[in-house]
This record gives sequence, structure tokens and C-alpha cells, in this order.
Amino acid sequence: MKKYVDVILPLPLPKSFTYSLPDEYAEDVKIGCRVVVPFGRKKFYTAIVLNVHYCAPTGYEVKDISALLDASPILLPVQFKFWEWIADYYLCTQGDVYKAALPSGLKLESETIVEYNPDFEADAPLPEREQRILDLLAVDAQQSVTKLEKDSGIKNILTAIKSLLDKEAIFVKEELKRTYKPKTEARVRLAGTVDEKQLHILFDILSRAPKQLALLMKYVEYSGILGTGTPKEVSKKELLQRANVAPSVLNGLVDKKIFEIYYHEIGRLNKQEKEVVELNALNEFQQRAHDEIVQSFQEKNVCLLHGVTSSGKTEVYIHLIEEMIRQGKQVLYLLPEIALTTQITERLQRVFGARLGIYHSKFPDAERVEIWRKQLGENGYDIILGVRSSVFLPFRNLGLVIVDEEHENTYKQQDPAPRYHARSAAIVLAAMYGAKTLLGTATPSIESWQNAGEGKYGFVQLKERYKEIQLPEIIPVDIKELHRKKRMVGQFSPLLIQYMKEALEQEEQVILFQNRRGFAPMVECRTCGWVPKCKNCDVSLTYHKGINQLTCHYCGYTYQLPKSCPACEGTELVNRGFGTEKIEDDIKILFPEAAVARMDLDTTRTRSAYEKIIADFEQGKTDILIGTQMVSKGLDFDHVSIVGILNADTMLNYPDFRSYERAFQLMAQVAGRAGRKNKRGRVVLQTKSIEHPIIHQVIANDYEDMVGGQLAERQMFHYPPYYRLVYVYLKNHNEALLDQMAVVMADKLRAVFGNRVLGPDKPPVARIQTLFIKKIVVKIEQNAPMGRARELLLRIQREMIEDERYKSLIVYYDVDPM
Repeated sequence: MKKYVDVILPLPLPKSFTYSLPDEYAEDVKIGCRVVVPFGRKKFYTAIVLNVHYCAPTGYEVKDISALLDASPILLPVQFKFWEWIADYYLCTQGDVYKAALPSGLKLESETIVEYNPDFEADAPLPEREQRILDLLAVDAQQSVTKLEKDSGIKNILTAIKSLLDKEAIFVKEELKRTYKPKTEARVRLAGTVDEKQLHILFDILSRAPKQLALLMKYVEYSGILGTGTPKEVSKKELLQRANVAPSVLNGLVDKKIFEIYYHEIGRLNKQEKEVVELNALNEFQQRAHDEIVQSFQEKNVCLLHGVTSSGKTEVYIHLIEEMIRQGKQVLYLLPEIALTTQITERLQRVFGARLGIYHSKFPDAERVEIWRKQLGENGYDIILGVRSSVFLPFRNLGLVIVDEEHENTYKQQDPAPRYHARSAAIVLAAMYGAKTLLGTATPSIESWQNAGEGKYGFVQLKERYKEIQLPEIIPVDIKELHRKKRMVGQFSPLLIQYMKEALEQEEQVILFQNRRGFAPMVECRTCGWVPKCKNCDVSLTYHKGINQLTCHYCGYTYQLPKSCPACEGTELVNRGFGTEKIEDDIKILFPEAAVARMDLDTTRTRSAYEKIIADFEQGKTDILIGTQMVSKGLDFDHVSIVGILNADTMLNYPDFRSYERAFQLMAQVAGRAGRKNKRGRVVLQTKSIEHPIIHQVIANDYEDMVGGQLAERQMFHYPPYYRLVYVYLKNHNEALLDQMAVVMADKLRAVFGNRVLGPDKPPVARIQTLFIKKIVVKIEQNAPMGRARELLLRIQREMIEDERYKSLIVYYDVDPM
């Protein structure tokens, strides 16, 4: 009987598609394998097999799959279940989840641009199909797969392309330039079996070729082939270095059939074995917290650990991880920021060595593919340390998920879909494996606090700082008054400058926090008030002095700073506001002797940049670190005595119901970086709203007072945690048409959801990448059936798009927005 497969394509399509299986693949294909399928008129994609069956679909002509890429599945059954939950809960498609979940190296498609590799040398004649492709690329070095297929006349070209990729004869641009290829090392061995007598004959033969003789002798010495044990494998590179000869000498021996070269897969994952140390003993407060967590896990699947900054939460985690591994289970340790992984990696590697795997987006794609493949095998990592995308990795036997700094909004994926929250996803993933979840933070999110208060989660507190260091002294400074009296020096109050001077004299370090990158958030003409705006988005451009350019932080559009105002030709263009780059400039003028570093999105584009900035600060090579919220994330430095929060008001005046909660969390976290091992730190909190209740709550570190006030407000106005929010976003290039569509859709939603619907409204940024945006808010009671709400939302979306007038409408959802 004919077999069929249902597959998931990496496209935002609402359902799976069915293809027929040619007989050659019928026995080998399994659920979770990747196959190449034709889709649309001329396109090919890598799809994932969801189901294998014998039911021929009716109503359309079924195409054959073109190739099978895997001998065994690259997705485990639990992952399919997890993908389904994410697509369902966050109102997106499984294709969206597939695109987010898999490393690029596991996805191939036909719009890809193929590029000829000029260094390629074939070991043997190539098959005729592959040679034809290379001949076409010799004429034009870069072409799309679709064009190559047309010009060569080769049907099902992707298999030939994949074969050439594996041979490194071609590269693929865009996503596929980095298509995964196992990393191999060229090694050398003697051709055939050779005993001691034959070796002496070879030495005689080579007596007239002294360099070849020297190389052979170096090989004999290095490989230990004449010894009693197993000979050592010899890498080509190392042999040439040790013998100090040119590669041509080795090639001569290969031609004489004395040596042969073979390739051995070595893998990219760092293998260096670090000295593994014993666990540190927990102090009495940590031990009590540890025992309470273990106790709470007997009754509840999720536990919230509320520990003040630098109370030693990581040490508690390490003990819990160690116990899990002893039971033969795996642990997933989630962090909100890549910057944090560098510090915690060190600590975990000291204890767990090679049992730890690290997974995040700054890693090369090939490395991510290798971790994925390792996790599928029986000897996967015991611990995965990673950022939000790590929830998609395959696990054989997950026992514990730790979500560190669980309040962080970076756990929420903003764009593109799936717009999932890694904390919620981790709790669901753990439940699917029957595992436990531990949420840890000094400033819990109000939702988690409420769940703990209602008894849904276990709750453990750790109130003492490690080694009983006092919490820092927080000193508020009224900069409104100082500006009025003209006593501010740029963005710095006299008090902050004095404390910084004292700290530097005592060889202590300073952290300055400013939640804006760039030099100035906007440039303005003093004469007529003209402000340069992005041509694609509804925002003013940020000035970056280092590259002397105006940049849009939404679409990346850049614009050279004009010499004069294009509106009135005035030459007085002034900077308004200040970002981290401006602070860095000012500090270098105030403290020319100090070593200054900046940590924001502009200075940490690469994986090594993070590590270098943090390592330099840890080793005392940097005196003053200036940063955006990256510096607030649980980093641990011993010599920071002063922290300056330069302007608390930018956080408080943000148009969002969460801005007070966020401002408290950020200020408390930044403050927690001050004063560590041996002395109480100081935090200078500069603000124009000195009487604001949040400022007093931060000074008193009174989290519960802040939560109490916020919960009362949110209950009154129907916000989380009492209600669930779904933001419905509508986008279109035509503003007038969008306004009309948004009103129609809001009316349809009101007909179903009544007064739970707010809007349509313009979001704070109402145009991004030339698309105008409208937002509708739907508030749904916590106890209402979410599944039913989702059905209604999708039904109304279908009705809208089926209407001829509105078919150009783009609709997407943000469930539980941050």
C-alpha cells in the first residue's frame, strides 16, 4: 500500500500538509525526521514529519517528498506535544514554532543563494549532476537554487546541492551560509599494516629524500607505532609542525603509497577538562532554604525562591542540580541574558566540568546543531545552561528546570512569532516530563508572587545576604532642584561625583546605570524645532556619536547627521536627552585617569565582547562600568562600592501598567550590585520625582508594600494577575484602510467579548518598517476558558481576511504581553 506523510513546514501555515512517500524512503522514514518537499510552484523546504499513514488525501494532487535527510528523528515525541502547546497558547502556527526552535543549520530551502567555493579541490571525479551545477557557478559565482534548477534542467536539485555543501564545494548565503557540517580534522597513518622490518626497508628507500625520511621518522616517534601499546592518532597539522616540513613533502609520501590521509570528526564543543572542585557547603540560611525547596517539591511542581540580592541563590541551585544528576536526571538552567551566562558558566564548570552544555544565540550555528544532536543521543549533557530558546532543545530525562531572575522581561520573545514567555513555557515543559520547576529572584514578578500567595506554587524565602553583608544604603537625590539651581554637572549630581571620586581613590569600582543606548535619544534644530525621524517607522532617530550616524532602533535605518537643518537651514542642531554613549564621553572628561567601559547592545554584538567586558571589570582592569539594564542582571562583582542610577524617571513615566513594578525591580536589582564581600555599598538614585512612593519603597527595599499597592490597582482596573491580556495587532501599508479595518474588527470582537475589548488604539510606536499599526486589547478573566477565547479570536480573524476588502490585513497576537 502507498504510504503518506503529514509534515510541518517552516512557514506560518495553519495546518500540516500531506505528501506521498516514494518506495525508496517508505521503510526508512520516521516521525520526527526531516524531509525535503516541494511547496508552491517552484520552492523546496525542509519539513518535519509529523505523521506516517496510509490515508490518501482527497481534493488535491499529492506531491512526492524529494529527499529524506535523517536516518533517525531529530525531534522527540515530547517536543511535538510542546510545540503544539506553544502554537495553541500563543495563537501562532506550528511552522512559526519550527522556525524558532531549530538551529538554522537544520533548515534548507530553495530561495537560498548558492555561492561557489573557489578553494574547493575534488578528491575524485564528481557525479555528472554535481559537476553541471559547479560549471554553472563557474560562470556566475552566486545564484539562487531556483535559477540553478532552471538552467541545469536537474529535477530535485536539493539533494545534489546538499551533497556539494557536504563536500564544501559551495556555500550557501543568507541563513544557509552556515549550514551545518561536522567539524573534522585531517589525520595521517601508514598505508596498510607495517611491521618493524618493513619500516627499515622504507627508511632505506627514502635515504635519498632526506625531508621525507625525517617526516616518516617523526611520525614513528610521535605515533609510538613501534611500542607495545595502541599507536596514537596523528593530526596532519601537528605532524607538519613537529617535523617542520612543507605539505608537499607529506603529499610526496602519500603519492608513494607510504602514508594515507583520513578525516576524523572532532566536534566543536569545547572538550577541555577543567579541574572539577568539590561543592561549597551551604550556610545555615541557604541550607534551610534548600530543605524547604525539597520539601515543597513533594507537594507542588513549582516553587518560588524569593532571595535578596547576593544571598547566594546560585549556591542553592548548584546543590539541587547535583542531587538531580545523582538520580540520573537532566537539568535545564535558564538565564535571561547572555551576559549572565559568562559568569555562571565559570561557577558551574568548576563543579560539573564537561557535563555542562551552553546554548544561546551568540554561538555559531554549527555549534548549536552539535548540541542539539548530542542531546538526542543517550549521552546528552546533564545540565543545559541557556537563554529562552533552550526550552526547545531535546531532553531524554528532564528532572528539574531552574528559571533564574524569573521576573525578567527578556524571557518574553517579542518578534517574530511565537511570542512565548520562557518562564511559562518552562513550567509546561517540566510538567510534560514530570519534572519540577524552581523560580528564583530577589524581586518576583507580581504574577508569580500571586501564584505563590494563592498556594499554586511553593514559596521559600532567603532573607540574609551571604556572609551577612548589609544591603546597600540608597541615597535619593532631587535633580529637579539641582537643575533649577544649575548645580548639576552634565547628568551627574555633585554628591554622585564626590562618591565616585572617593571610590576611585580607594581603588573601588563604580557602576552607572542609564536605560538608553546611543549618544542622544534625539537631535533637534534649536531654531525651528525640526527633529530627524525614521522614514520607515514612527520614531525619532537616535544619534550614535561613535559612528557619527542617526540610527532607528526599530528597523536599523541609518542617516548621516546633516550639517544644517533641512527645514530652516539653521546650523544649531542640539542633542536632547542622553544615552550610555554620552555618559561614557562625559565620564572620560570628569575622570580622565579612570578606565571606563560601556555595556549595551552596541558594544556586545559578539559572544566574546560580553566575556571581555565582564572579565576586565572582574579583574579590576575597568574602574567605571556604564550600562543599560544588562548591568542589573544578577552579575556578581566584589569591589563595587558605588552604583549610580542616573535618571529613575525614564522608567516611571513609561505608558504601561507594569512600569512601577519594572522600575522597582530594575532599581532594586541595580542597587543589589553595590557592596559585596566586605563593606556596605552606596546607591545614588537621581530623580525628579523625589516624592514618588516607588522611590521610598526602593530605599526601604519594601517589595511587599509595592506589590500590595499594585495588586489593589490591578484588581480595580482588570489587569494581570486577575485578568489575562491578549493584544491583537493589525498592520497595513495603507493608514486610512487600516483605521477602517481596525474599527470593523474591534466591533466584531465587542459583539463576542463585550466590554472586555479596548481600542482600537495607536501603540506608542505606530509605524514600523513602513507598516502602520493598530492595537486592540482583550481582557479575559483568569477563570474563563482560554481555549474558547482563542477559537473566537481566530474565527473573527478568518472572517476579516475572507472579506475581499481586507485581505491585505496582517493580524497577529501577543498573549500575556510584557
